[in-house]
Amino acid sequence: MARSAGITQERVVTVAAELADAHGLAALTLAQVAARLGVKLPSLYNHVDGLPGLQRELAVLGIRELGTCLRDAAVGKAGDDAVLAVAQAYRAYVLAHPGRYAATVRAPAPDDAELQALSAWVVGVVVTVLAPYELGEAGTIHAVRGLRSIAHGFATLEQAGGFGLALDRDTSFLRLLRAFLAGLRATGSAP
Repeated sequence: MARSAGITQERVVTVAAELADAHGLAALTLAQVAARLGVKLPSLYNHVDGLPGLQRELAVLGIRELGTCLRDAAVGKAGDDAVLAVAQAYRAYVLAHPGRYAATVRAPAPDDAELQALSAWVVGVVVTVLAPYELGEAGTIHAVRGLRSIAHGFATLEQAGGFGLALDRDTSFLRLLRAFLAGLRATGSAP
C-alpha cells in the first residue's frame, strides 16, 4: 500500500497525543486523527495497527516522556530533594499531558519488550532516587509503588477537578510528600 504523502507514524502519534490530551484518551478515535491529518481513515492503517496499536504507541511516547521528566528532575539532587523533585515532575506531567499519561497507566504486556524496557527504565530512575533510604529490594519496590500512587492519585484528582476547596493544592501535595518521606526514613536504614 502506498503511504500518504507527508504522513509518518511519528506524526500520527503526535496528533493522537494532542487529541488525547485535549479530549481524553477514552474519547480518542482514528477518525479524529485522520480528520486532523487531512487523510482518509484507512490511510492510518499504514502507520498504526488500528486503535489498539495507536494506544500502544501513545503508551510508548508517554512512558518515554515521563521517564525523561523524572530523570531530569532528579539530576543534581539527592535524598528528600530528589524524591520531591521527581514527584513534582510526575504531577506536572500528568497535568500537562493527561491523555498520553492515561495510556501509560496499565502495566505493559509481558510479550511487549519495548514497553517492558521503557517501564523498567522509569522504575530504575525512581529506584535510584530512593536508594539513599536503604529500604532493601522489596521495600524499595513498595516505595516506588507508594510514590507513584501519591503522584498519580493527587494529579488525576486535581486534573479531574476533584479538589474544590479553596486551599492551596501545592501545599497539600507537599504535605503529603513530606509524610511519605517521613515514612521512608522511619522504615529504611538511612539516617
